[in-house]
Amino acid sequence: MDSNRIQYEPYKNRIITANEAAALFTDGAVVGSSGFTKAGDSKAVLPAFAKRAVVEDIGITLITGASLGHTTDSDLAEANALYRRMPFQVDNVLRQKINNGDVMFIDQHLSETAELLTNKHLPKMDYAVIEALEIDQNGNIIPTTSIGNSAAFAQLSEKVIIEINTSLPLSFKGIHDVFIPKNYPERDVINITTPNSRIGKGYIKVDPDKVVGIVFTELPDSPAQVAEPDDNTIGIAEHLMAFFKSEVQSGRLSPSLMPLQAGIGKIANAVMMGFLNSPFKNLTMYSEVLQDSTFHLIDAGIMDFASASSITVSQECHDNLIKNFDKYQDKIVLRPQNISNSPEVIRRLGVIAINTAIEFDIYGNVNSTHLSGTKMMNGIGGSGDFARNAYLSVFVTPSISKGGAISHVVPMVPHTDHTEHDVDILVTDQGLADLRGLAPRERAKVVIENCVHPDYKEALQDYFERACQLGGHTPHILGEAFAWHAGLAERGSMKPFCPA
Repeated sequence: MDSNRIQYEPYKNRIITANEAAALFTDGAVVGSSGFTKAGDSKAVLPAFAKRAVVEDIGITLITGASLGHTTDSDLAEANALYRRMPFQVDNVLRQKINNGDVMFIDQHLSETAELLTNKHLPKMDYAVIEALEIDQNGNIIPTTSIGNSAAFAQLSEKVIIEINTSLPLSFKGIHDVFIPKNYPERDVINITTPNSRIGKGYIKVDPDKVVGIVFTELPDSPAQVAEPDDNTIGIAEHLMAFFKSEVQSGRLSPSLMPLQAGIGKIANAVMMGFLNSPFKNLTMYSEVLQDSTFHLIDAGIMDFASASSITVSQECHDNLIKNFDKYQDKIVLRPQNISNSPEVIRRLGVIAINTAIEFDIYGNVNSTHLSGTKMMNGIGGSGDFARNAYLSVFVTPSISKGGAISHVVPMVPHTDHTEHDVDILVTDQGLADLRGLAPRERAKVVIENCVHPDYKEALQDYFERACQLGGHTPHILGEAFAWHAGLAERGSMKPFCPA
């Protein structure tokens, strides 16, 4: 325990254990926790509450920034400690509880959670648990590797518990830009005009009277699982780089493109690595998460600046950051997620959004959340915030998976997160479909020609031609539209020609 990290003297007599903090929660309490894509999450209090719930019949509504790290969501789910969970998760055990109906999951655009709380569209928050690097002389919180919804939680909750994490060096101070918009109808513009604009404070303001406990921890963030680029992601990246080159040649983009956004995960990170072997320079990022690829691009002198809400990196990248943080300190900034994902700012900056799809259909509708249309995977995250407001909205996915049993281009998506109106570019390892300015029948031809795996191209072309014979602005054969998904459920393969 390093009490020197508490600069506000009255807090020093509020140091408690994680178990004592977890004992404060009552059944049915609404709890907000810091944490955005495994970064800056509660590593002491929530795990302690999970252990409490093993021996007590008690549960909470848990609201976070995004996903939590380590086994926290698993432990809470296994202990039946969650009644409701929002707005995003990536945990296998919790996912099963959600799909079984044991936990009510509210999937939200990541920019909206703080807004819904502020506008009283969600129940009042009883407790906020917020990870801190340090507490300043006024009792305010210096965040760690994420801001997420922490600033809103500190402002809106009845009581606050602060977890001071001593695993990070104090050199991380200075990378945070905390801005809280005014409430309606007095709201003003969010005056971010470049990714490196700073409009807020370096701390999260909190009313000292709300703080009921200070808990110390030294457990670092869960490392991200980073996959080496494979044939699929290399192919996607090559098609995307070729597209950007053509946009530069046409005069629609400069060699520095526009600020980039990339979704979280192995595919997005691997695709971003494609910029290492590209002619583009002086790149910037206005995104949600800084992954390994961001720091590799900074190291290569290709990316000048990156703005996000969290840092989620592999163990190797984390160790490098800790050792050489002064190298990156003036090249990154972390913001609250309702600012990093603000539609107003995304539209103003002209962000190029690159997000991962589970699947898309021949007309450009994208499913990014539900397997076979019913089973929640992770959640929509920030992809909708960016796709609906981007200068260019790009979705990427492999053309097939599971040894060819699944096509990621289908006749009709069984769940739609991003409609055709919000999608400009679709990319698979097979090729790229530019949908700009195309009507539905034109889009279908471009998608089938460029994005579909050869194993499925003939079947999709046949479906489309027969659908066109029935007519309609967006032709479909309703009795067959989901036949591929039904085949997957019944036979273990989407292939229409797979024997029963």
